[in-house]
Amino acid sequence: MNLCVFGSASAEIDPLYIETVEKFGEMMVERGHSLVFGAGGNGLMGAAARGVYRKGGYIYGVIPAFFRDEEIELIFENCSEILYTEDMADRKEAMEDRADAFVITPGGIGTFEEFFQVLTAKQLGRHTKPIAIYDVNGYYKELIALLDYSVEHKFIRSDCKELYFVSDNAEEIFHYIENDAQLKRNVHDLKNG
Repeated sequence: MNLCVFGSASAEIDPLYIETVEKFGEMMVERGHSLVFGAGGNGLMGAAARGVYRKGGYIYGVIPAFFRDEEIELIFENCSEILYTEDMADRKEAMEDRADAFVITPGGIGTFEEFFQVLTAKQLGRHTKPIAIYDVNGYYKELIALLDYSVEHKFIRSDCKELYFVSDNAEEIFHYIENDAQLKRNVHDLKNG
């Protein structure tokens, strides 16, 4: 499978996150998966790519050309294939199209946006791909609490909780992705409006 890994681009995060996601990248290759990611060389994007590269896996990077031209972010230099897009929207579309599943590792604004974009698309029936939140070190505890709060107060339908899986255990993440039942839900079961 082509696993799209979303995550931080920050080089300043705790090494615990880096080490955990590098190991996850190694496990991807050991289980026969390829990496689709935002082509960053730092943070958890770089960590996932280094893990996959170390094990000889296939790495498909997607990044806007202006990141290279304006030196906004370090680009991972060992991508098997890299696609330069015009903008961020094209970047996300290319990653989503190539992916068979999504793994959300800890990250900031961009990662949150990517998670909510693929979650919204799944809610609206635009795809049925697995979405797994890899909750390293409890990073997403508050976000999950917010989603639960939104369900409790009827801003999100409770069935939407079936659209994603949360775990701090890599084996559980892989088990979910590799065995997902590809829920076929009617959009009206998942969205008010």
